[in-house]
Amino acid sequence: MSQAKPLLGCIADDFTGATDLANMLVRGGMRTVQTIGVPAEMPAVAADALVIALKSRTIPAAEAIEQSLAALRWLQQQGCTQFFFKYCSTFDSTDAGNIGQVTDALLNELGADFTIACPAFPENGRTIYRGYLFVADALLNESGMENHPLTPMTDANLVRVLQRQTESKVGLVRYDAVAKGASAVQERFTALRADGVKMAIADAVSDKDLFTLGEACAELKLITGGSGVALGLPENFRRAGLLHAVGEAAQLPKVDGLSVVLAGSASKATNAQVAEWKATRPSFRIDPLALARGEDVVGQALAFADERIKNEPVLIYATATPDEVKAVQKELGVAKAGHIVEQALASIASGLKQRGVRQFVVAGGETSGAVVQALDVRALRIGPQIDPGVPATATLDEQPIALALKSGNFGTVDFFEKALRALAGKAA
Repeated sequence: MSQAKPLLGCIADDFTGATDLANMLVRGGMRTVQTIGVPAEMPAVAADALVIALKSRTIPAAEAIEQSLAALRWLQQQGCTQFFFKYCSTFDSTDAGNIGQVTDALLNELGADFTIACPAFPENGRTIYRGYLFVADALLNESGMENHPLTPMTDANLVRVLQRQTESKVGLVRYDAVAKGASAVQERFTALRADGVKMAIADAVSDKDLFTLGEACAELKLITGGSGVALGLPENFRRAGLLHAVGEAAQLPKVDGLSVVLAGSASKATNAQVAEWKATRPSFRIDPLALARGEDVVGQALAFADERIKNEPVLIYATATPDEVKAVQKELGVAKAGHIVEQALASIASGLKQRGVRQFVVAGGETSGAVVQALDVRALRIGPQIDPGVPATATLDEQPIALALKSGNFGTVDFFEKALRALAGKAA
């Protein structure tokens, strides 16, 4: 049995990113619980890692800092000894923040002088070489992320991107150091510190590199990055005799009930997944312009589900192509377009829960945040991986709800079907 207190405390800037990180930790044998926001109270549950899911990626930097510091202080109160700030593997942000500003605030609160920034996730095609982020074979700014409706990424040089968000000096842990192993990386840390660097982008092109970086970061109070760099962290605690083999780390309770897929992301991956589903399965499209006109789209979606959901799962989606998204944003404005869709999907989720739906597959970080809030989800036990970066989860309630919360760009084209099987406890 592991220790009574958790070891690793994590802060994620969106909901799907939190489950992505928690998935990595469970794969490393750490029993992991994810909370939705900073809990007012915590259920008595054994955990080696705690992950707090915030919705702070695109809010003003001052608010993101305030929320992140509150999360850090709560994790400290639970007894965590090392901390992780998780953001997207495509480094989603703007020149105004929030990655650099939040990292500065966390370092200052912890009295620490150095950390890394490594969003690499090779398993999902995100690699960093000489400070440049690639998505598969394309530079970040040529990958489709340059069209993101909220955080368009137009520069693949992460040292430049991060430097624009902080007054602290930003450096680089280049691939040639990572290739030589953890000791060489730690020597590079020492040299960067001596040069006044407070944050360093770290190259990684393979899982082996992530394990190397994880080992090198064993003594850092704060680590920042995507979920990939967390691959190497459980072994640090195991080497120190603090983490023991836990066979049940990924076990979830059985959840019976009806199933639904809700999709709000406009990413390439989710567009493909929606198209795959629509070819053979029932689906209902949320029209943001109809919402803006005051039409009862929520009621129409629930009526559509009422007619079908007892026989088979349905998809309710607002997913659209980049051109369609831009056309809606031009008419409604960026903030309003996103908000009305999120709120509609949240209201639909709440109505579906009342109708007996207990298994929810949700695509998109912002959509997932809205849905879990509507369902009054407070904490999740993290289960087995469905696709890289996406685990099955279940709430800690007496009558649990099963959820798969997917970042927009994650998952194979048949992800929705695989996720429904996983939430029902069926073999893939």
